[in-house]
Amino acid sequence: MTVKPDWLRVKAPQWQRVGNVKEILRDLNLNTVCEEASCPNIGECFKAGTATFLIMGPACTRACPYCDIDFEKKPQALDPLEPLNLAEAVRRMNLSHVVITSVNRDDLADGGASQFVKCIEEIRKLSPKTTIEVLIPDLCGNWEALNIIIKAKPEVLNHNTETVPRLYKKTRPQGNYQRSLELLQKTRELSAKIYTKSGLMVGLGETEEEVKAVMRDLRKVDCDILTIGQYLQPTAKHLDLIAFITPEQFNLYGEYGKEIGFLQVVSSPLTRSSYHASEVQNLMKKYPK
Repeated sequence: MTVKPDWLRVKAPQWQRVGNVKEILRDLNLNTVCEEASCPNIGECFKAGTATFLIMGPACTRACPYCDIDFEKKPQALDPLEPLNLAEAVRRMNLSHVVITSVNRDDLADGGASQFVKCIEEIRKLSPKTTIEVLIPDLCGNWEALNIIIKAKPEVLNHNTETVPRLYKKTRPQGNYQRSLELLQKTRELSAKIYTKSGLMVGLGETEEEVKAVMRDLRKVDCDILTIGQYLQPTAKHLDLIAFITPEQFNLYGEYGKEIGFLQVVSSPLTRSSYHASEVQNLMKKYPK
């Protein structure tokens, strides 16, 4: 594995606070993408009492070679208690903003849309002031399933583009770049109130112009928020890391994103899809829909 540059080194977390969050998660039989995907920010987020909940997992029906989420186990039947337990975790952690994501569940007719809705509904009951962000898979292009989620009115709908079109075949072999763009476009057509969001990984061999072209494509479908972060190879078996992108380059991407009209661009080596996601609440006040 390549030695990380200094700007990718993170401080050791205060494990007492991390342990408190983990205890809640274990008590309620919940998964987080923080743990399952080996996020480098787990210490910072758990210390702050936040987590991105991973529903319908931990096994995934796709085998994206960049991702550390398990795809070798057979997906299990949906847990009917998961929405209730997730809502209880949000209440116990006193979250003002929560992010709910999922593994891909291509084995389900609606891709898991109904489970997202149940989670949203249960959170609304116990924590009505909490804002909700859903980070959803592409649902295999099932826009009726997408509409089910949109009708539940999450404040933010996130779907990651992940990489540039040229690298899709090796990075997201079961994904489709145009389908991901269409999902964000359909969301905007179905609801003018929801803030749309997407994310990119860099360091996979893409060029600066290719990244900027994706950013322009996202703006064409009126995507509001963009995150850009460094790809980190989880293990030697995963997709090769091609380059470490400098903080200066991340700053350039951030500036370009603001120039072309994103309401918010979070661009740094350690940025992940839900990193500092609660900052969207300030965005909502500044740019109400």
